[in-house]
Formats: sequence, structure tokens, C-alpha cells
Amino acid sequence: MRVYRVTAVAGFICAALLVVNSARRAGFLPENAFTHAIAPFAALTGLLAITGIYLLMRGTAGGLGLAGYVLNSAGLAGAFAIEYILHFVFPYLGGGTVSALLSGGTGRAFMVTSVVLVAGVLMFGAAAIRSGAMPVVAVVLYGVGMIPGSLRSLLPLPVYLGGLVVAAVGVAWMASRLWSAEEEPFAAPAPAESTSRA
Repeated sequence: MRVYRVTAVAGFICAALLVVNSARRAGFLPENAFTHAIAPFAALTGLLAITGIYLLMRGTAGGLGLAGYVLNSAGLAGAFAIEYILHFVFPYLGGGTVSALLSGGTGRAFMVTSVVLVAGVLMFGAAAIRSGAMPVVAVVLYGVGMIPGSLRSLLPLPVYLGGLVVAAVGVAWMASRLWSAEEEPFAAPAPAESTSRA
């Protein structure tokens, strides 16, 4: 498999995990060891997916695309760390300890991660639209969904979960574009003509 296909698969997995996570939080799926174990991997597979998207559009995305990719990647990496902590660390701590952490430096770090992710999503989305490499509606869905999806502690639960589902649709749509991009022929640059003659 080539890079676009691999990152497209990651995008499809990310979209599925976002929907599963939303369904679990909404009570449509059970809270068990398995659904908790897979939850953090939505952010990790999303990181792989946007890497493929950036590789596809980098020729026309310019500095805005690079900056958006860096921030979006950093935000998703931070989101993976946050989800890991929420599912594998906090459950083993007392409620008072968790509250103290969230009201101190840990809570501030979570908020910084959210701000970085929102900024990255907006910049990356703007660059993707400008590049023409991705369907505009798919990029808009990703951005509109990820903004509430990044601000889980500031918004009502239905808004947060709805954002994740909307983002999942956008990610799956962009992943399908990545998958089809693999089948497009690669146009090698023509060799430069020599200015000297024998």
C-alpha cells in the first residue's frame, strides 16, 4: 500500500472511532474495557489522515498549509495524550485528585491543547480549501465539527458529541479523496534541457 492509501485507511478508522466514541458517551454503546481502550486512537489515526492530506496538497498549500498542518498535528497529538489520560489514568485516581489536577496545571495544559487544535483546524482547513485538493464541503464539515469537538469542557455534551459526528463525516469524505488520489497517474517533471551542446 502506498502512503495515500495507508493514510486514507487511517482516516476511515478515525471517522469510525469518532462515531463509536460519540455513541458510547451518548449511552448508545456500552462503557466497557474495549470501548475505552479504542477511544484514544481516534486522535492518533486522525493525525495520520491529515498527514496524507497535507502530502496531497502541499504543492499548493503554501506556508499557511504547513503552519496549519503543524498546529493541527500538535493538537491531535495532544488530544491523544488527553484521551489516554482520561481513559487510563484518571479512572485510577480519586475524585479529589482529579479535580485538583484539572483545576491546576493539568487543566491549563488541556485548554492550551484545545486552543492549538482549534487554531490548527482552522488554518489547515483554509489551506485545504485554497489548494483545491479536498472537497470544500468535506473540509467545512471537518472544521465545523472539530471546533466543538476540541472544546469538550466548555460546551454542552450534545454539542460536543454532535461536533464529533460532523467531523467524522468530513474526515471520511476526505479519506475517500485520499484513496482515489492513489489511482491518479503521477506526472514526473520533464528533465531540463541542457544549455550546452557537445
